[in-house]
Amino acid sequence: MAETLMVAGSHGTIAKALIERLYESGYRIVTVSRYPEPHNLSSSHLVTALADETSVDDVKNWLKKENIKLSGVICCCGQLYDETNLPEKNLKQLKLNWLQESLKVNVATHVHLAQGVAGFISSKSNIRWLSLSAKVGSIEDNQLGGWYSYRMSKAALNMFLKNLSIEWQRRAPGCSVIAVHPGTTPSALSAPFTKNWPKDKLYEDTLTAQRIAAIFASQTPYSSGKLYHHDGTVIPW
Repeated sequence: MAETLMVAGSHGTIAKALIERLYESGYRIVTVSRYPEPHNLSSSHLVTALADETSVDDVKNWLKKENIKLSGVICCCGQLYDETNLPEKNLKQLKLNWLQESLKVNVATHVHLAQGVAGFISSKSNIRWLSLSAKVGSIEDNQLGGWYSYRMSKAALNMFLKNLSIEWQRRAPGCSVIAVHPGTTPSALSAPFTKNWPKDKLYEDTLTAQRIAAIFASQTPYSSGKLYHHDGTVIPW
């Protein structure tokens, strides 16, 4: 019987390519998104806004009702900008309301999803959790500054995932939790920032999906609690 993987934020460019890659690899896919249109390869789809706390119960009830036994979770939720807010170039541009929104979308979505899944983890579970994060969330790696809200929210996400990796491995030694920097992929998320981006550092969604799927496949309890580059190397927190 095929292992069941959940892909959250399934409407995004990377998530769609990842679903196809994982499906081709033999996994059964279930999806979560705030949009009602499921991916055509999804065997079950939950519509909920993971940024809202009510989604915790939505996830719990869905998993129970559909009798979904998860082997892994990949959370692709995130946001860099919107119609009125672009990444900040300096301190003056940093606004509290946008910082709060960045934290809500880039962190709370992953927190709420984990809270929805947590009740289904037993001492014998070996669930693999992978969240898409970003290299710019690394405090040690930051040499350029700027992008305050995005960097701060990704750093917060990284800390959440580090905490989660410790808690879940205490409960179930077979579990693993990691963060992955997928690289820059042409998408709605990156569109305003890729015009002058080096061509050799722009990765098609199919290649990005292949890399993420490979990291997920090699994930073990020994690799838990780390932030990985898309090439599999470890990025300092």
